[in-house]
This record gives sequence, structure tokens and C-alpha cells, in this order.
Amino acid sequence: MKPVVKLLIVANLVALFIYLALSVDRKETLIAEGDLLLLQLAPVDPRSLMQGDYMTLDYAIEREAAKLNRKLDGHQAGYVVVRPDSLGVAQLIRLQPELGTLDDGEFALPFRANRFQLDIGAGSYFFQEGRAYEFARAQYGGLRVDKTGDAVLIGLYDKERTLIK
Repeated sequence: MKPVVKLLIVANLVALFIYLALSVDRKETLIAEGDLLLLQLAPVDPRSLMQGDYMTLDYAIEREAAKLNRKLDGHQAGYVVVRPDSLGVAQLIRLQPELGTLDDGEFALPFRANRFQLDIGAGSYFFQEGRAYEFARAQYGGLRVDKTGDAVLIGLYDKERTLIK
């Protein structure tokens, strides 16, 4: 193999590792410094609890936003703008096609949509084997969010809004 080809391969690998390190650092910063936002879970398909050590998450706000999206232009992508209520639970404010400006206390979660559903991500939660019963009582998904639309699912919360550990 020619030295130039080897150099290009090494340079690409180094660039990839730098990109991955920066991505991990950005997510860790979001987890440490982001605002906690609770999303109410819609009824969970009980079969997903039996398929392994994870559960499929369905957020009530996705259903509300999907109905609103169908009434509007039916955007295939955009942002669900929410504001936490006094308990920290996200309430739908509006949909918008671009991130744009947000009012105080508002957060924008990116979405993708089709004719049938709207998805804001974080659609499943993995947990330790044998703990399905504990997580079956989850009422909220907890996300750490920032003003740029980045969000990371950090855990599930019970009806008292306590993290299920």
C-alpha cells in the first residue's frame, strides 16, 4: 500500500475519533447542565416489556402534536415547542418548521412526521434484566434539554415524578 493511502486512512480515523469524542462530550455536557423536562408517557404496549430488557416509549405529547400537525400543513419535520408546567411536565405550546426564537421557559424538541405518526425521538428505554415490573409503573420520560433543540433521555419517572433507579 502506498504511503499516501496509509496517511489518508490514518487521517480519516483520527478525524472520526475526534468527531466521536466531541459528540460524547456534547451529550455529557447536556446531561450535566441541561434543563430537566418530563414528558408524560401514553399507555405503553405491554408486549414490549416482554420482548427483552427494554420498553417502547410513546409520549402523550407526540399524539397531541400529530393531531395538530395534521390540522396544519402536515410538516414532515420541525419542532414541537413545549413549556413545563409547575410540576415540570411538558405542555404543548405550538409546532414550528424551524428552531426560531423561543419565549422564556419554552423548549423546542425536533420532530419527524409522516401521515400516521409524529416522533420526537427517544422511543425506547433499556434497563437491567429482571426489572420490567419496576419500569412498568413509569408515567414520565425525563429528558435533559437545551435551547438548541438537543435532548437526551436520562430516565423514567413514576407518578410522583421520582426517578426510577
